[in-house]
Amino acid sequence: MRYYAVLDTNVLVSALLARKSVPARVLDEAIAGRIVPLYDDEILAEYEDVLRRDKFPFQEQEVRAVIETICKRGVCVETEQMDVILPDPDDVVFYAVVMEKRKEGEAYLVTGNQKHFPREPFIVTPKEMVEIIESGAEKQYER
Repeated sequence: MRYYAVLDTNVLVSALLARKSVPARVLDEAIAGRIVPLYDDEILAEYEDVLRRDKFPFQEQEVRAVIETICKRGVCVETEQMDVILPDPDDVVFYAVVMEKRKEGEAYLVTGNQKHFPREPFIVTPKEMVEIIESGAEKQYER
């Protein structure tokens, strides 16, 4: 089974910082094709900006490989402007992409910062996303 999911930037940062972590498992599932990453140009630009910051020890080749894999294995989603207020205005694009894809079917937003988003069963932590994949079903989480 394949799962459509927007990967918040913090998931990628955590995955690259700790290759044996739960966020790394989420990234590995995207590389393997079980998670189909959802993105748009704004999300890709944020990935590029954040992953290339001097404070992170990531090699250029590693950053390029992650972004190229997301583009190759993922789906670019066109969105319309949303009138939603989130604690971090930069997160609106992640919410907009998942909401647009959900018009067609199930999709998740995987984030380590759930407090930045509305309490919705499709906004999950990396651990919850791994559990969904392992269960082989679309599990709904109580919020």
